Amino acid sequence: MAKHVFWQGGLHHEDGNHALYHREIREVLEGIGLNLQLADSYEALFADPGCDFVFPLLNRGGFLNSEMLLPLLTTRLGIPFLGASPILRGLSDDKHLTKLEAQARGVPTAPWAIYRRGMPVLQDPCPRAERLVIKPNASSASWGVRDATSWAETRIAIEEIHSEGHDALVEPFLDGSDVEVPVIHCGGLPTILPMMLFEQTDPSHLRTYQEKRDLVEREQKYRLVPFEGSEWAPKIAEYTKIMAGIFFPFDYGRFEFRLDERNGKLHMLEVNLNCNLWSQKVFGKSAELVGWSHADLIETILCESLLRQGLITQAEAVAA
Repeated sequence: MAKHVFWQGGLHHEDGNHALYHREIREVLEGIGLNLQLADSYEALFADPGCDFVFPLLNRGGFLNSEMLLPLLTTRLGIPFLGASPILRGLSDDKHLTKLEAQARGVPTAPWAIYRRGMPVLQDPCPRAERLVIKPNASSASWGVRDATSWAETRIAIEEIHSEGHDALVEPFLDGSDVEVPVIHCGGLPTILPMMLFEQTDPSHLRTYQEKRDLVEREQKYRLVPFEGSEWAPKIAEYTKIMAGIFFPFDYGRFEFRLDERNGKLHMLEVNLNCNLWSQKVFGKSAELVGWSHADLIETILCESLLRQGLITQAEAVAA
């Protein structure tokens, strides 16, 4: 299930490379030899579709907490599905709750304030910083992200996000580059694949949705490279294992950190379960570093989930 599962063209005018990604995953699953039923809307699960497993990529439904709906519908029907349970999907999608989990376990994260819809927009809870980032609390791919340098600007940004139907999160802008940590299940346990780095030309650049979806030029702003040889890698791995334990089992997810090597600062940013598996993004490029094709990656994630849920045996997984 994916918004663009029937897509035939190039970049989508609003979702950019996400349409290419959905089509690519469909082709990979077809190549594995699965008997697929295709759907691009939640209505396909309002009644039992007669399938025995769901591969869900129907994200960002356009309403608050939409990430929980597809796993809730499959759970209601008793159909196994790829990814974490509905409550864990909701926990990871709510950046405020994820930050609370990190804070409780000693994983560093920047100070923040949550402004739920209906709350008074008061300055007192807002962190103090020269530059603030304001975003939908359940944003992905930097959708709806803004920055501000005053409380007046911050308040306007919060109210705009509320008017669009979302809660707002406010935190200081952190200089640096994003370390992306892809995690999958291997042998039934969370396993870290090679880390990747979104290396920024300008550490103060705020990456946008349009850049991440290839709707505007970004080559001169940042690039995705292997994160190798850094003394920070063991500490990032330690924090990732802590956070992965909170959401386990989840089949696959991306754990993000902002690293400012010049000033020796590291902060966890967020956790993205059911994240982007496109061959040209973090997971695809990380898999290449261990000698896997993109199809190898997808098949491994799928087989581990089927094993975990008792739909295949270890012998059948090895034979596949």
